[in-house]
Amino acid sequence: MTATQPVGTETRAAVLPEVAPSGRGGRRDRARRDRDLRRAPASSGEQRMPLALGSTAVLLLGALYCLLPVAWVLVASTKDAAELFSTFTFAPSTHLWDNIVELTAYRDGLYWRWMLNTALYAGVGAVVSTYVSAISGYALAKYSFAGKGVVFKVLLMGVLVPAVILAIPQYLLLAQVGLTNTYWSVLLPQLISPYGIYLARIYAAAAVPTDVVESARTEGARELYIFHRIALPMMGPGLVTIFLFQFVAVWNNFMLPYIMLGNDELFPITVGLHGLLNQGASLPAMYTLVITGALLSVVPLIALFLVLQRYWRVDLAAGAVKA
Repeated sequence: MTATQPVGTETRAAVLPEVAPSGRGGRRDRARRDRDLRRAPASSGEQRMPLALGSTAVLLLGALYCLLPVAWVLVASTKDAAELFSTFTFAPSTHLWDNIVELTAYRDGLYWRWMLNTALYAGVGAVVSTYVSAISGYALAKYSFAGKGVVFKVLLMGVLVPAVILAIPQYLLLAQVGLTNTYWSVLLPQLISPYGIYLARIYAAAAVPTDVVESARTEGARELYIFHRIALPMMGPGLVTIFLFQFVAVWNNFMLPYIMLGNDELFPITVGLHGLLNQGASLPAMYTLVITGALLSVVPLIALFLVLQRYWRVDLAAGAVKA
């Protein structure tokens, strides 16, 4: 086709680009397409909004359920015995320091003896239990031996058994060897935690590469050296979690020391405050001591969490760098 030849209708339609229709019909179509594009994300956002509001409402109710008793203890500990039952529940007063002084003076500072006993039970029990959980979980994750599956299944069954069910059998066993009413009667049953071993096994399988362990064995390193110098640092954040769980569990434990101990100088805080609460029926002034003691018993747990949370931040940062 030469430049002078006319271009037919079919050829013009194939060569020229499609031109959008002009006039009112074209503008109406463009406006409809723009409106549909604007509506699409808005409709999906409208669908997600009720779900987000519902989730937020559930979280707020859960937070209120957990924090309301703490707020009541904080306010009630500022009241004296006369104000405790005569004023508005959440109206604070100015007697917190007086209550602490009175609690300290009770039986020559017996409350602080309970606090030290609790720190001993929880600190020693959590440290030893964490180490036992670490080495047991590492062995279950990195070694192959006969009966490994059976051991793990028994461990899972131990996780499902409530600790309170074992309190009476443990008492009878320790009574046979004369260890009841001693520090050992509270410490020994809490040195092994099936749940801690389960968590350590899961974390060791994910955090300790098998290639690293095999390389260390190739270099001639012994198994305990590999565990203490290589695996244990890698399991650090998981072991911090196990330690915190075990520490809080022992700190709040009531039934085991209540069954094992008869000497009030060996009591932890939970059993000691329970004894003060029983005295409140005849001496209402004891209620203020119980509430103040409960408030003070929460402070070490909050401090421990604030100190240990940096290890989780370090682990998250390390994971981000690896990613």
